[in-house]
Amino acid sequence: MALFKGSKEAAPSAVEGESSTECMKVGQALVEGGHLTAEHLAQALAQANGDLLQFADILLGRYGTGRTELAIAISAATGVPAVDTKGIVIADEVKGVLDEAVVRRHCAVAVAEEGGTLVVLCSDPAPARRAELEAAAKRPVKFFISDPSTVRTFIDLVYRADADISRLVASLETTDDQAKLAAIAAEVSLDDQAPVIQLVSRIVSQAMRDRASDIHIEPTDEHVRVRFRIDGHLVETFSLPQGVHAALTSRLKIMSGMNIVEKRRPQDGQFSTVIDGKEVDVRVASVATVFGEKIVMRILDKGRSMIGLAELGFPRETYLHYSKMIHAPFGMVICAGPTGAGKTTTLYASLLEVNSAGKNITTVEDPVEYVFPGINQIQTNDQAGLTFATGLKAILRQDPDVILVGEIRDADTARIAVQSALTGHLVLSSLHGTDSVAALHRFLDMGIEAFLIASSVVGVIGQRLLRRVCDSCKEPYTPGAEELAVFRQNSGGSEKSVFYRGAGCNFCAGTGYRDRIGVYELLRITPELRRLIVGWATTEELRRLAVAQGMRTMLREAMALVENDVTTIPEVVRTLFAS
Repeated sequence: MALFKGSKEAAPSAVEGESSTECMKVGQALVEGGHLTAEHLAQALAQANGDLLQFADILLGRYGTGRTELAIAISAATGVPAVDTKGIVIADEVKGVLDEAVVRRHCAVAVAEEGGTLVVLCSDPAPARRAELEAAAKRPVKFFISDPSTVRTFIDLVYRADADISRLVASLETTDDQAKLAAIAAEVSLDDQAPVIQLVSRIVSQAMRDRASDIHIEPTDEHVRVRFRIDGHLVETFSLPQGVHAALTSRLKIMSGMNIVEKRRPQDGQFSTVIDGKEVDVRVASVATVFGEKIVMRILDKGRSMIGLAELGFPRETYLHYSKMIHAPFGMVICAGPTGAGKTTTLYASLLEVNSAGKNITTVEDPVEYVFPGINQIQTNDQAGLTFATGLKAILRQDPDVILVGEIRDADTARIAVQSALTGHLVLSSLHGTDSVAALHRFLDMGIEAFLIASSVVGVIGQRLLRRVCDSCKEPYTPGAEELAVFRQNSGGSEKSVFYRGAGCNFCAGTGYRDRIGVYELLRITPELRRLIVGWATTEELRRLAVAQGMRTMLREAMALVENDVTTIPEVVRTLFAS
């Protein structure tokens, strides 16, 4: 295995002292290298409580430290060599040598065997962790350092939750009739080891490990297709026999509090579970198709740390203007985009920015996805008569300073939200629209008077999510003539000649992309724009004036990301391009 430059081969002996000493050494090395600020280091040290693994997780997840820089810093602090993991292929003979519970607890994975010595990748080589791993291995162990994110990716490759799905399916393939369904309904509520319970658990666990946002269980004429939405793309994960469909849907309905007898009417529900130590909420929706009920599950990781406004990926100028907007004492700020564009994340980050003890912040959402400390959150309930419109009316009698409306779907909600903004409240809301200018026209289409929109709306931020090029397998390539033409036309005259894409590796599951980044356009409502809105100008006229006044369109911002090698031209075209 290739050692990282700056990582010295050494006997894997722990540095003297507590883990807090190593945490400080790692942090100082990253600060000196310009990869971390002193302020973020102090916060991370306070949160980690001397646990090096927890410290590394905080630096990666919350403060965006690079994986390679972190691995080299941990290596320097502990004396254990760091290894370049790009070319590692885990040998079959070491898969499963270590118990999964031990591996996940210590964030360590066996990758090879050299002359009877087990080679293990880890992120925290503390003496206690190493002793337990050596005891579990029952042979000599040689340790190498890698970052926690990479180690967990290897762990998920080796210890797949869907490994024994075929065995569970075989035990479920029986005659599909009402009596069998009734028996399953009784069985699943009593026996946690029932095959159907295990099957559901495996599917949800694997989805979490694959970073999926949604699970689709779709019956077809021949089999049941299970697909995961990963980084916005649907990927077929496995295929199940038709015979397990009834048992699977019944189990999910019982877990979600749905009616298992009703199969024609659409239903929705929710359940909570714990996967790999993380608390997860799963929203479930069913709908009847010609081959049976299709079920879609949305996974909400409650343990996920809230993303601050500064970490969303705004260009600096956009960030400054948007931050000023949401600190206004009153008015309406709209977040626009299609489903799955990250609008909720942006709104939550905005709430984090304005949240303070001196403000009464109240939200009305459907549903409440993440719970905030210090914020009053209301969940809509149609059966109880609590809609966005009635909830918004109730909030106005609660002396609010800031109101968040999860989504404006109808004219009643829009009208109350506009009136709230005009009567001295700051209103944040999301709205389905292709871009920022189209969102303004949605209000007009709903029948809201143009002069009210012009007076109440402070700004509209349009957004999309683009997949990032995987930094583990990034390679230069030459785009085709069409791709280059699109880039040159929309990049503002860039002369860029070297482009990058992901070749596909273990870390990105062969896709060439891992994780996503937001691309934004901020429409500020200027006096000139207000005049056009009142005069019922077309979207083209509004857009033309906004661009003339300095608005950078999403397409322009996306091409800037291509220029900085963050994403690729095909990804921008797929997500944004309109000819």
